[in-house]
Amino acid sequence: MPQAVATVADRPRDRAGSTENAAGSTGAGGRAAGVGGSDFAPLLRAVKGQGLLERRTGWYAAVIASNLLALGGVLTGLVLLGNTWWALLLALPLAILWSRTAFVGHDAGHAQITGDRRAGRIIGLVHANLLLGMNEAWWNDKHVRHHANPNHIDKDPDVGVGALVWTQKQAAQREGFARLLTRNQARLFFPMLLLEGIALKISGFQYLRQQPVRERVLSALLLVTHLGLYATLLLTVMSPGKAVVFALVHHALFGLHLGMAFAPNHKGMEMPDPDGDRWGHLQRQVLTSRNVRGAVLTDWFLGGLNYQIEHHLFPSMPRPHLRRAQPLVRAHCESLGMPYAETGLVESYRQALQHMHEVGEPLRQPAETAR
Repeated sequence: MPQAVATVADRPRDRAGSTENAAGSTGAGGRAAGVGGSDFAPLLRAVKGQGLLERRTGWYAAVIASNLLALGGVLTGLVLLGNTWWALLLALPLAILWSRTAFVGHDAGHAQITGDRRAGRIIGLVHANLLLGMNEAWWNDKHVRHHANPNHIDKDPDVGVGALVWTQKQAAQREGFARLLTRNQARLFFPMLLLEGIALKISGFQYLRQQPVRERVLSALLLVTHLGLYATLLLTVMSPGKAVVFALVHHALFGLHLGMAFAPNHKGMEMPDPDGDRWGHLQRQVLTSRNVRGAVLTDWFLGGLNYQIEHHLFPSMPRPHLRRAQPLVRAHCESLGMPYAETGLVESYRQALQHMHEVGEPLRQPAETAR
């Protein structure tokens, strides 16, 4: 039988002993070792029986409408304030509303909003490409591969080598500036998120080369339209200097907020052994994901992605149903002896940063020894 908790030799393990962590009280030798794909079927029946996979079109219509109205209000405020540094105060609400827009685009990509593929694509294109300047085709391609094999070092693009690395084996191959970056990646993580808003745009443009011609033309047109409208708005109401500062602050806050919503989900959680037994769906999604407990404010701030376990098990489940599905999923995991990771928001960041710190630890040892 496959083990519930994989042993990955080249990555640090979660050493916390609390039952809130992925290792939980079960460990590698507990009942979770016998969990297979068939154990997902009873949970799926229970979720369907409560209607939690039924779409909430009205809820999404209200969310989209209110978000667009709020965006319009902030943009009106920018125009009314005009060429003043006080306009920078609106960079924060605009960044928050952009994150809300990104959450809608995310849900559209998962077919949570509508079962009509064409309508879902239009919603995604409007919210991602037009309103945010992010290529929804790039995001969906990357995100689908992540959902299929979360935290799999060979298959999940979110744990591939990039500005950050996620295993000590990856860290050992770093050279030059990248090596210095990895040594300090835990300290630099949140500052680096300030660049994420711009990086998302760049990645979207780079992905255009991989799209079919007709799709590429439409995506590029919307991306360029976004940039044109954004630049026109700022340069119309502000001096060029103020416009550049506003754009940088706005994108920095947007990247930080979006990164803070996604960072707690998987970083520091189990990573399947690429050479080990293949995990079943329940095992693959639960053991690699972390929930963040909280009330309405936490749900709002994290866009419902704090119910990451439920979202990964049922990616097409409408966002407002994730909270309702949680008791069913937790009880099912407990009945199987499968660890169910849930923690507070601050602790989730601590665990993610601790993992990044441990990944870079071997690169710091020579410098620390020399001192």
